[in-house]
Amino acid sequence: MDTPFWYQRAIDTPSGIDWVTVDGAAIRYATWGEVGRPGVVLIHGSNAHLEWWRFTAPYLADAFRVTALDLSGNGDSDWREKYSGELFAREVWAVCQAAGLGDRPTVVGHSFGGFVALEAAHRYGEHLAGVVFMDFTVAPPEQYLEWGLRAQREGVQPRRKLRTYATREEILARFRFIPEQPDVHPAVLRHMAEAGIKAVDGGYTWKFDPALFDFLEMGVEQRDKFASLACRSFLMLGEKSTDEGALFGDHMATITGGHLPALTVPGTYHHLMFDQPLAVAMALKAVLLQWQAEDNRPHMQRELDKLLEKRHG
Repeated sequence: MDTPFWYQRAIDTPSGIDWVTVDGAAIRYATWGEVGRPGVVLIHGSNAHLEWWRFTAPYLADAFRVTALDLSGNGDSDWREKYSGELFAREVWAVCQAAGLGDRPTVVGHSFGGFVALEAAHRYGEHLAGVVFMDFTVAPPEQYLEWGLRAQREGVQPRRKLRTYATREEILARFRFIPEQPDVHPAVLRHMAEAGIKAVDGGYTWKFDPALFDFLEMGVEQRDKFASLACRSFLMLGEKSTDEGALFGDHMATITGGHLPALTVPGTYHHLMFDQPLAVAMALKAVLLQWQAEDNRPHMQRELDKLLEKRHG
């Protein structure tokens, strides 16, 4: 089957790979675009990896310096004994600095990455241009469920072992998106699967840490963090998404007094960057460029005032 032009162009777009150490864990990240452009950091969801953004980042890189990271416990980054929202936020901020994203980068988080983006914006919001939540919403207090701490609540040991598959093709055939979604191009599906497996004794297994959610503490209730953000926010949803974490956009709008900019991408499911990659990338770029223009407006006005003073001086 022929691959779409957007697939091949994204695959052929060069990206750099580097590492930064955060609280003892090596964190892997990829970069696109030139240093000096406005910065954007892309955060994947649970049991995923930075390649989730392979078909988005290249289409932002002509205007932005872009990075995507493997959160600890995911992809090629190190595993931890325990995880927390604060640790994930520090990983994101450390990557922003190491990747040369400059002053006031934008944070974009998909699915569970939205939780991490909220944590990063909660802690570093005054240093951010804004935060984009992609198919992640802030739940009302009565619906809020703390991530992780399952092992502590239930008194069980964290699960560290993953199933090993005898052959590469066997494990690739088992790969699924959660929630499952139809009509993902087979080349995209295989690319994501290949980036999420590793060779071990006896065959192949997944890269993610199965115990990540056993001891994951996200801190205070999400609504409070969102209500007190010191930066702009934007919500992007998949029209056909059934993910339970993406059902509370109306609640988020209520928190902001109805002033939350939001966009629903037609025909897309939870993993909307695979359904309509160009539409998602261009919508995201439009938001980021608008924020950049808003931030540049005072500078442009000062320059205009100086020019007028010279003319009338």
